[in-house]
Amino acid sequence: MPVYDINDLATYRERGRRLLGIDLGEKTIGVAISDSTWRVASPVSVIRRTNKNSDIASVLSLANQYHVVGIVIGLPVNMNGSMGPQAEKMREFARSLSELSQILVALWDERLSTVAVTRTLMDADMSRKRRNEVVDKLAATYILQGALDRLKNIEPSSFNYRNF
Repeated sequence: MPVYDINDLATYRERGRRLLGIDLGEKTIGVAISDSTWRVASPVSVIRRTNKNSDIASVLSLANQYHVVGIVIGLPVNMNGSMGPQAEKMREFARSLSELSQILVALWDERLSTVAVTRTLMDADMSRKRRNEVVDKLAATYILQGALDRLKNIEPSSFNYRNF
């Protein structure tokens, strides 16, 4: 299955079906979920990474639990718009996820998401220990909210890659 452009997800908006957002880090995966109207993203959890197969199984388990139609993965684009080694790791994870599931997978530019969340938490005078506990799932929320904001401003296309 292909990795979709974020704009194509609008075509698959279904009543009651949500989107899952993930922030894929070296040690953890932050997870967020949309509401059923695709307006608001909320933090869900943090998955401790072990290996690729277990990581994918954990993400798919949450996707099934929340009855999602799509997964939005943060893509760490460099500030100049180029793709570095981390971006290629996210693309590979997205490809693997899409090959193992019928759930739609899309990438979303996550430039500065962790920085923005960390600054917000620092402004809230949150301790370093507490920030480290929540930053990944809040970064996933930030990523997913950006995608949701984009999706509410586009008209769904009539072209579908998959037949449901």
